[in-house]
Amino acid sequence: MSAPLLQVKNLVKQFPIKGGILQRVVDRVHAVDGVSFDLAAGETLGVVGESGCGKSTTGRCILRLIEPSSGQVVFDGQDVTTAGKDELRALARDMQIIFQDPYASLNPRMTVGAIIGEALTIHKLAPTKAAYEARIVDLLETVGLAADHMRRYPHEFSGGQRQRIGIARALAVSPKLVVCDEAVSALDVSIQAQVINLLEDLQEQFKLTYIFIAHDLSVVEHISDRVAVMYLGRIVEIAPANDLYSNPRHPYTEALLSAVPIPDPQVKRQRIRLQGDVPSPIRPPPGCHFHTRCPIAQKGLCDVQRPELKTVGAGHQVSCHLRT
Repeated sequence: MSAPLLQVKNLVKQFPIKGGILQRVVDRVHAVDGVSFDLAAGETLGVVGESGCGKSTTGRCILRLIEPSSGQVVFDGQDVTTAGKDELRALARDMQIIFQDPYASLNPRMTVGAIIGEALTIHKLAPTKAAYEARIVDLLETVGLAADHMRRYPHEFSGGQRQRIGIARALAVSPKLVVCDEAVSALDVSIQAQVINLLEDLQEQFKLTYIFIAHDLSVVEHISDRVAVMYLGRIVEIAPANDLYSNPRHPYTEALLSAVPIPDPQVKRQRIRLQGDVPSPIRPPPGCHFHTRCPIAQKGLCDVQRPELKTVGAGHQVSCHLRT
């Protein structure tokens, strides 16, 4: 069996909070709290959870867009967390990101061609102007846009078209791994489906590996091979997509799935209503972070001991004292 393309080991990210006249560190935001997983080449891992659970921070720490506090990220045999500036630039050719907001992620003062071609210039991938323009045209057509769009500006495009430009920019350097950071959450439902279908086609065409981040389980259902559910910086369940949707084991996953709309009006799903609000990531609860809202939590166990991810089936792991 070949080694995973990506290995994330006990990844931690804490953001310091400064206060007082001297601006000393008075507290910390525990954004990512010991995340570990492997990702095979050509696989799509969906990462889901409520806003503020640390999923986007995890993706950006993997790419070193944000410096991890501790832990290790190994990509294609190379340790990303210890890589120097030159090594990171080389790694950027293989690891790209599609951002959430198609309106904020594109420079309004640059033409579409310049936005897509910037990476070609940085990595010296187009030796001549003709090769440069031919590559941009090819990328535009690959994502469903026209060649003459390269001379236009972002404000001339719809949200869905702008996101296609962002996808073309990510593909410009022929990466192996693409982090889709809430790449469809800002789009209309019909456009979401088009972009997801495009991403699936591109994955097959270019043998891409995806980390697909979303807050909605229904969005990641069809594109993901496996799904990881995060809560307050921790993975609470990770499993093959079919297994997770048909047999969720963690109470939080069950609650998220119960909120997914069913298109058949004759079929009703029992809604699980979580009690209370999401605790502050500055002072997360001890033990299992979810115990303050969990309907099956046991006092003296869940509020004291941190549950580890345990295997409960083929490729299915859950972090719960009571669901093993």
